[in-house]
Amino acid sequence: MGFAVSAEAYDRFMGRFSTPLADAFADWAGIGPGMRVLDVGSGPGALAAVLVDRVGSGTVAAADPMPDFVDALRRRLPTVSAEVAPAEDLPFDDDTFDSALANLVVSFMADPRVGVAEMIRVTRPGGTVAATVWQHADGVGPLTPFWRGVRDVVPEATGENTMIGTARGQLVTLFDECGLSDVREGALEVSLEFGDFESWWEPFTHGVGPAGEFYAAQPEERRERIRAACAGRLGHAPFTVVGQAWCARGTV
Repeated sequence: MGFAVSAEAYDRFMGRFSTPLADAFADWAGIGPGMRVLDVGSGPGALAAVLVDRVGSGTVAAADPMPDFVDALRRRLPTVSAEVAPAEDLPFDDDTFDSALANLVVSFMADPRVGVAEMIRVTRPGGTVAATVWQHADGVGPLTPFWRGVRDVVPEATGENTMIGTARGQLVTLFDECGLSDVREGALEVSLEFGDFESWWEPFTHGVGPAGEFYAAQPEERRERIRAACAGRLGHAPFTVVGQAWCARGTV
């Protein structure tokens, strides 16, 4: 899925959107002082940093399957207990946390039902499990301009709109099936203004995520056509890119 990249490349590509989303997500999930919280699929630590600010040092843990991301998180946030582990096999005891959160992760779990079940296992009874996923299926994700440019050149490209959680109701259905109660759905939005096309475009060239991986696999001539199509769709700078995410939370 294109995540065997440096933490810096990931931050430049998705961190610019996931960082503001993390703050809104923590609000929506009801994270506050005194809670013990787990960040599942933490990446280099965008959400974990917000959680530390909310609940204090020593009460935040994190897990991510990519060692380089975990190393970066440990350097940035030394008070966070960060472990190299997939969502499907969390190295924490049962009933450890008041809340387990997955920011933009469910779509990339090898088995989302097992991953959510693990989040439930490590959360105490009465605690909260919550997740976000970009609304790619509804055409309002932050990568929508890229994938629309791609389909101008490669019409058969599917992008990320078939991944679980990207359409309304999918996260809620998943949470219901995993046995959470009082499951609720919401939507969160972030927006970024770009002063020039290159500052938006350059992070796509580093092979991050499905978008970067797709672009890297194309022949040079096709890459240039995709770049031109994206520039045409975004228009003259400055321009604003809006990203909306579905979110769901439930009670253990």
